[in-house]
Amino acid sequence: MTIFRSLRGVVGGLLVGISLAAAAISLVWTPHNPLALNLMARLAPPGGSFLLGTDEFGRDVLSRLMTGAGASISISIATVIFAVTIGTVIGVLTGFFRGWTDRIVMTFNDALLAFPGILLALGLLVVLGASRPGIILALGLAYTPSVARVVRGTVLSLRENAFIEASRVMGHGEVYTMLRHILPNCIAPLTVLATSMFGWVLLSESALSFLGLGAPPPSPSWGNMLSGGRAFMSQAPWLGIFPGLCISLTLLGINLLGDALRDRLDPRMRNIA
Repeated sequence: MTIFRSLRGVVGGLLVGISLAAAAISLVWTPHNPLALNLMARLAPPGGSFLLGTDEFGRDVLSRLMTGAGASISISIATVIFAVTIGTVIGVLTGFFRGWTDRIVMTFNDALLAFPGILLALGLLVVLGASRPGIILALGLAYTPSVARVVRGTVLSLRENAFIEASRVMGHGEVYTMLRHILPNCIAPLTVLATSMFGWVLLSESALSFLGLGAPPPSPSWGNMLSGGRAFMSQAPWLGIFPGLCISLTLLGINLLGDALRDRLDPRMRNIA
C-alpha cells in the first residue's frame, strides 16, 4: 500500500505537485518578467498574453505567482528542515539522557510553546529584520519546540523497550544506541509532523508577507501579492483571488497528503475504513 492508492493521497499529491512544479519551472522560465513594469498594461484583466491579468504596475500576475511559489515554498522547506533538525537533536538528547538537563530544557521549551508560533516569529523578526534568512530563522525557532516535544515523547516510550537494553548489554555505546535504534524509530512521527508543519509554515510565511515582514519587495511571494491586491479588490479582484487560491489549494493539498501519510505510517489507522 502506498499513500497514492487513496483518493486523499492522489488529490493531495496532485495539488502539492502543481505548486512544486510551478516553483521549479519559474527558476528557468516564466511567461513574462515578473519584475518588469508595463504601465500601459496596468490592471489588465485576465486573457490574451496575460492569462491571469496584470497588477497595478502592469506586471504579469501568472509570472509573479510562479516566482512567488518558489519564494514561499523554498522558505517553508528551509524552515521545516531547520526546525526538524534542531528539534530532533533536542528531543533525542533530552528524552534519552533525562536528568536535570531534560527538566531545564523542557521547561524552557514548554514556555516557548505557550506562545503561538506566528507571534513568536513576529517578535523575532523585529530583532532580526525582514529578510528571507530572518524569516527562516524566526519561523524555525518558533516551530522547533513542537518538534522537540514530539520527539522527546517518542524517545521516552522507546528507551524502555527491551531492544534498547539489549543494545546496552551487547556493549554498544549510548551514541550508537541513539543513532542505530532510537533515531530510526522517530522517522514515522517526524514525517507526519513535518508534513503538517510545512502547511503551518507556509501559512505563517504568507501571513508575515501580508503584514509586510516577508520577502522584501519587489520580490513576489503569495503573501505580499495578496496584501498588494487589497487596494484594488473592487476594480481588479483577480489580484486577491489568484494568490488566495494558490495558498488555499496548496494548504489543502498538504493537509490531504499529511492525512494519507498518517494513515500509512500509523499502525492504529491502517485497519480503519
